[in-house]
Amino acid sequence: MSVSLLLMAAVALTAAVAAPRVLTAAAWPDREPVLALWVWQCLVATVLLCCLTSLVLSASAVFHTVRVRVFAPAPPSVTRAYDLTAAPPWTTALALLLAGGAAWTTAMLARELTEAHRRGRARRAHLRERAPELPAGLPASRGPLLVLEEEYPDAWWMPGHPPRLVVTTGALRRLTGRQLDAIHAHELGHARARHDWLLHLSQALAAGFPGIPLFTHFRDQTHRLVELSADDTASRRCGHLTTALALIELNQHRGVLSCATPRPLLHQRVERLLDPPPRLPRTHRRGTTTAAALAPLLPLLIAFAPALTTLTA
Repeated sequence: MSVSLLLMAAVALTAAVAAPRVLTAAAWPDREPVLALWVWQCLVATVLLCCLTSLVLSASAVFHTVRVRVFAPAPPSVTRAYDLTAAPPWTTALALLLAGGAAWTTAMLARELTEAHRRGRARRAHLRERAPELPAGLPASRGPLLVLEEEYPDAWWMPGHPPRLVVTTGALRRLTGRQLDAIHAHELGHARARHDWLLHLSQALAAGFPGIPLFTHFRDQTHRLVELSADDTASRRCGHLTTALALIELNQHRGVLSCATPRPLLHQRVERLLDPPPRLPRTHRRGTTTAAALAPLLPLLIAFAPALTTLTA
């Protein structure tokens, strides 16, 4: 069992420290943001599975009740293969540390989801106050578009039942019909890919474990890559130039065209839309997708290796 725990620690350290440095230094994620998001998710899943399987093995070695429940369906030869009774002294400390980490992760996720729900309710209540009142006798609008009387140009997606694209009158005066379609496609791309859940997960992990490079980079890169991914969705439907012009019209007052803009991501997005980079070759995309998908299987393979060796002998 000690060998399995050490191997899983090595895999977790590689995925949590070395891999993020390589991925953040690479240039290809800007060309394939969806693929890059998949790789980041697989790295996070690998680390979490390493911790989970290590927790199960160490708790099985320390606590007899856990051991009985985990290995109850297994034949005695499998239990002997793990050599749980000969666990080193540090196994108890490891089990308690991982159990505390699991509880803390759950608490951070619960807090993030609760805060997101509270912010959503407050924002919807604010929208109800700002939405113009309709004349008496007209039904309340339940369409996919909600227009607010506001000089400030803005547009965003509001989840709910039904979900809506919220647009201010200032944005409508600036945008053409085709540009408005691009904004709708952009926000719809966020909604269909469930980017909000990905952002909540990355924020919870980074807030709970700020000292782990993987989780910090995961949060920062997720915020950037989801926007690039939604830009690609809009540009495929409405064209790169139309999407870029819509982005400029909505953010021109923020200095999006200035090199000294305080929001450099906007500048990068506009440049990327005006001069779109070529996609990676299909074989490269398939290879990266497969390699990333196999990474979370490593801790499972390490955890089940003694049992598989015994059963196939």
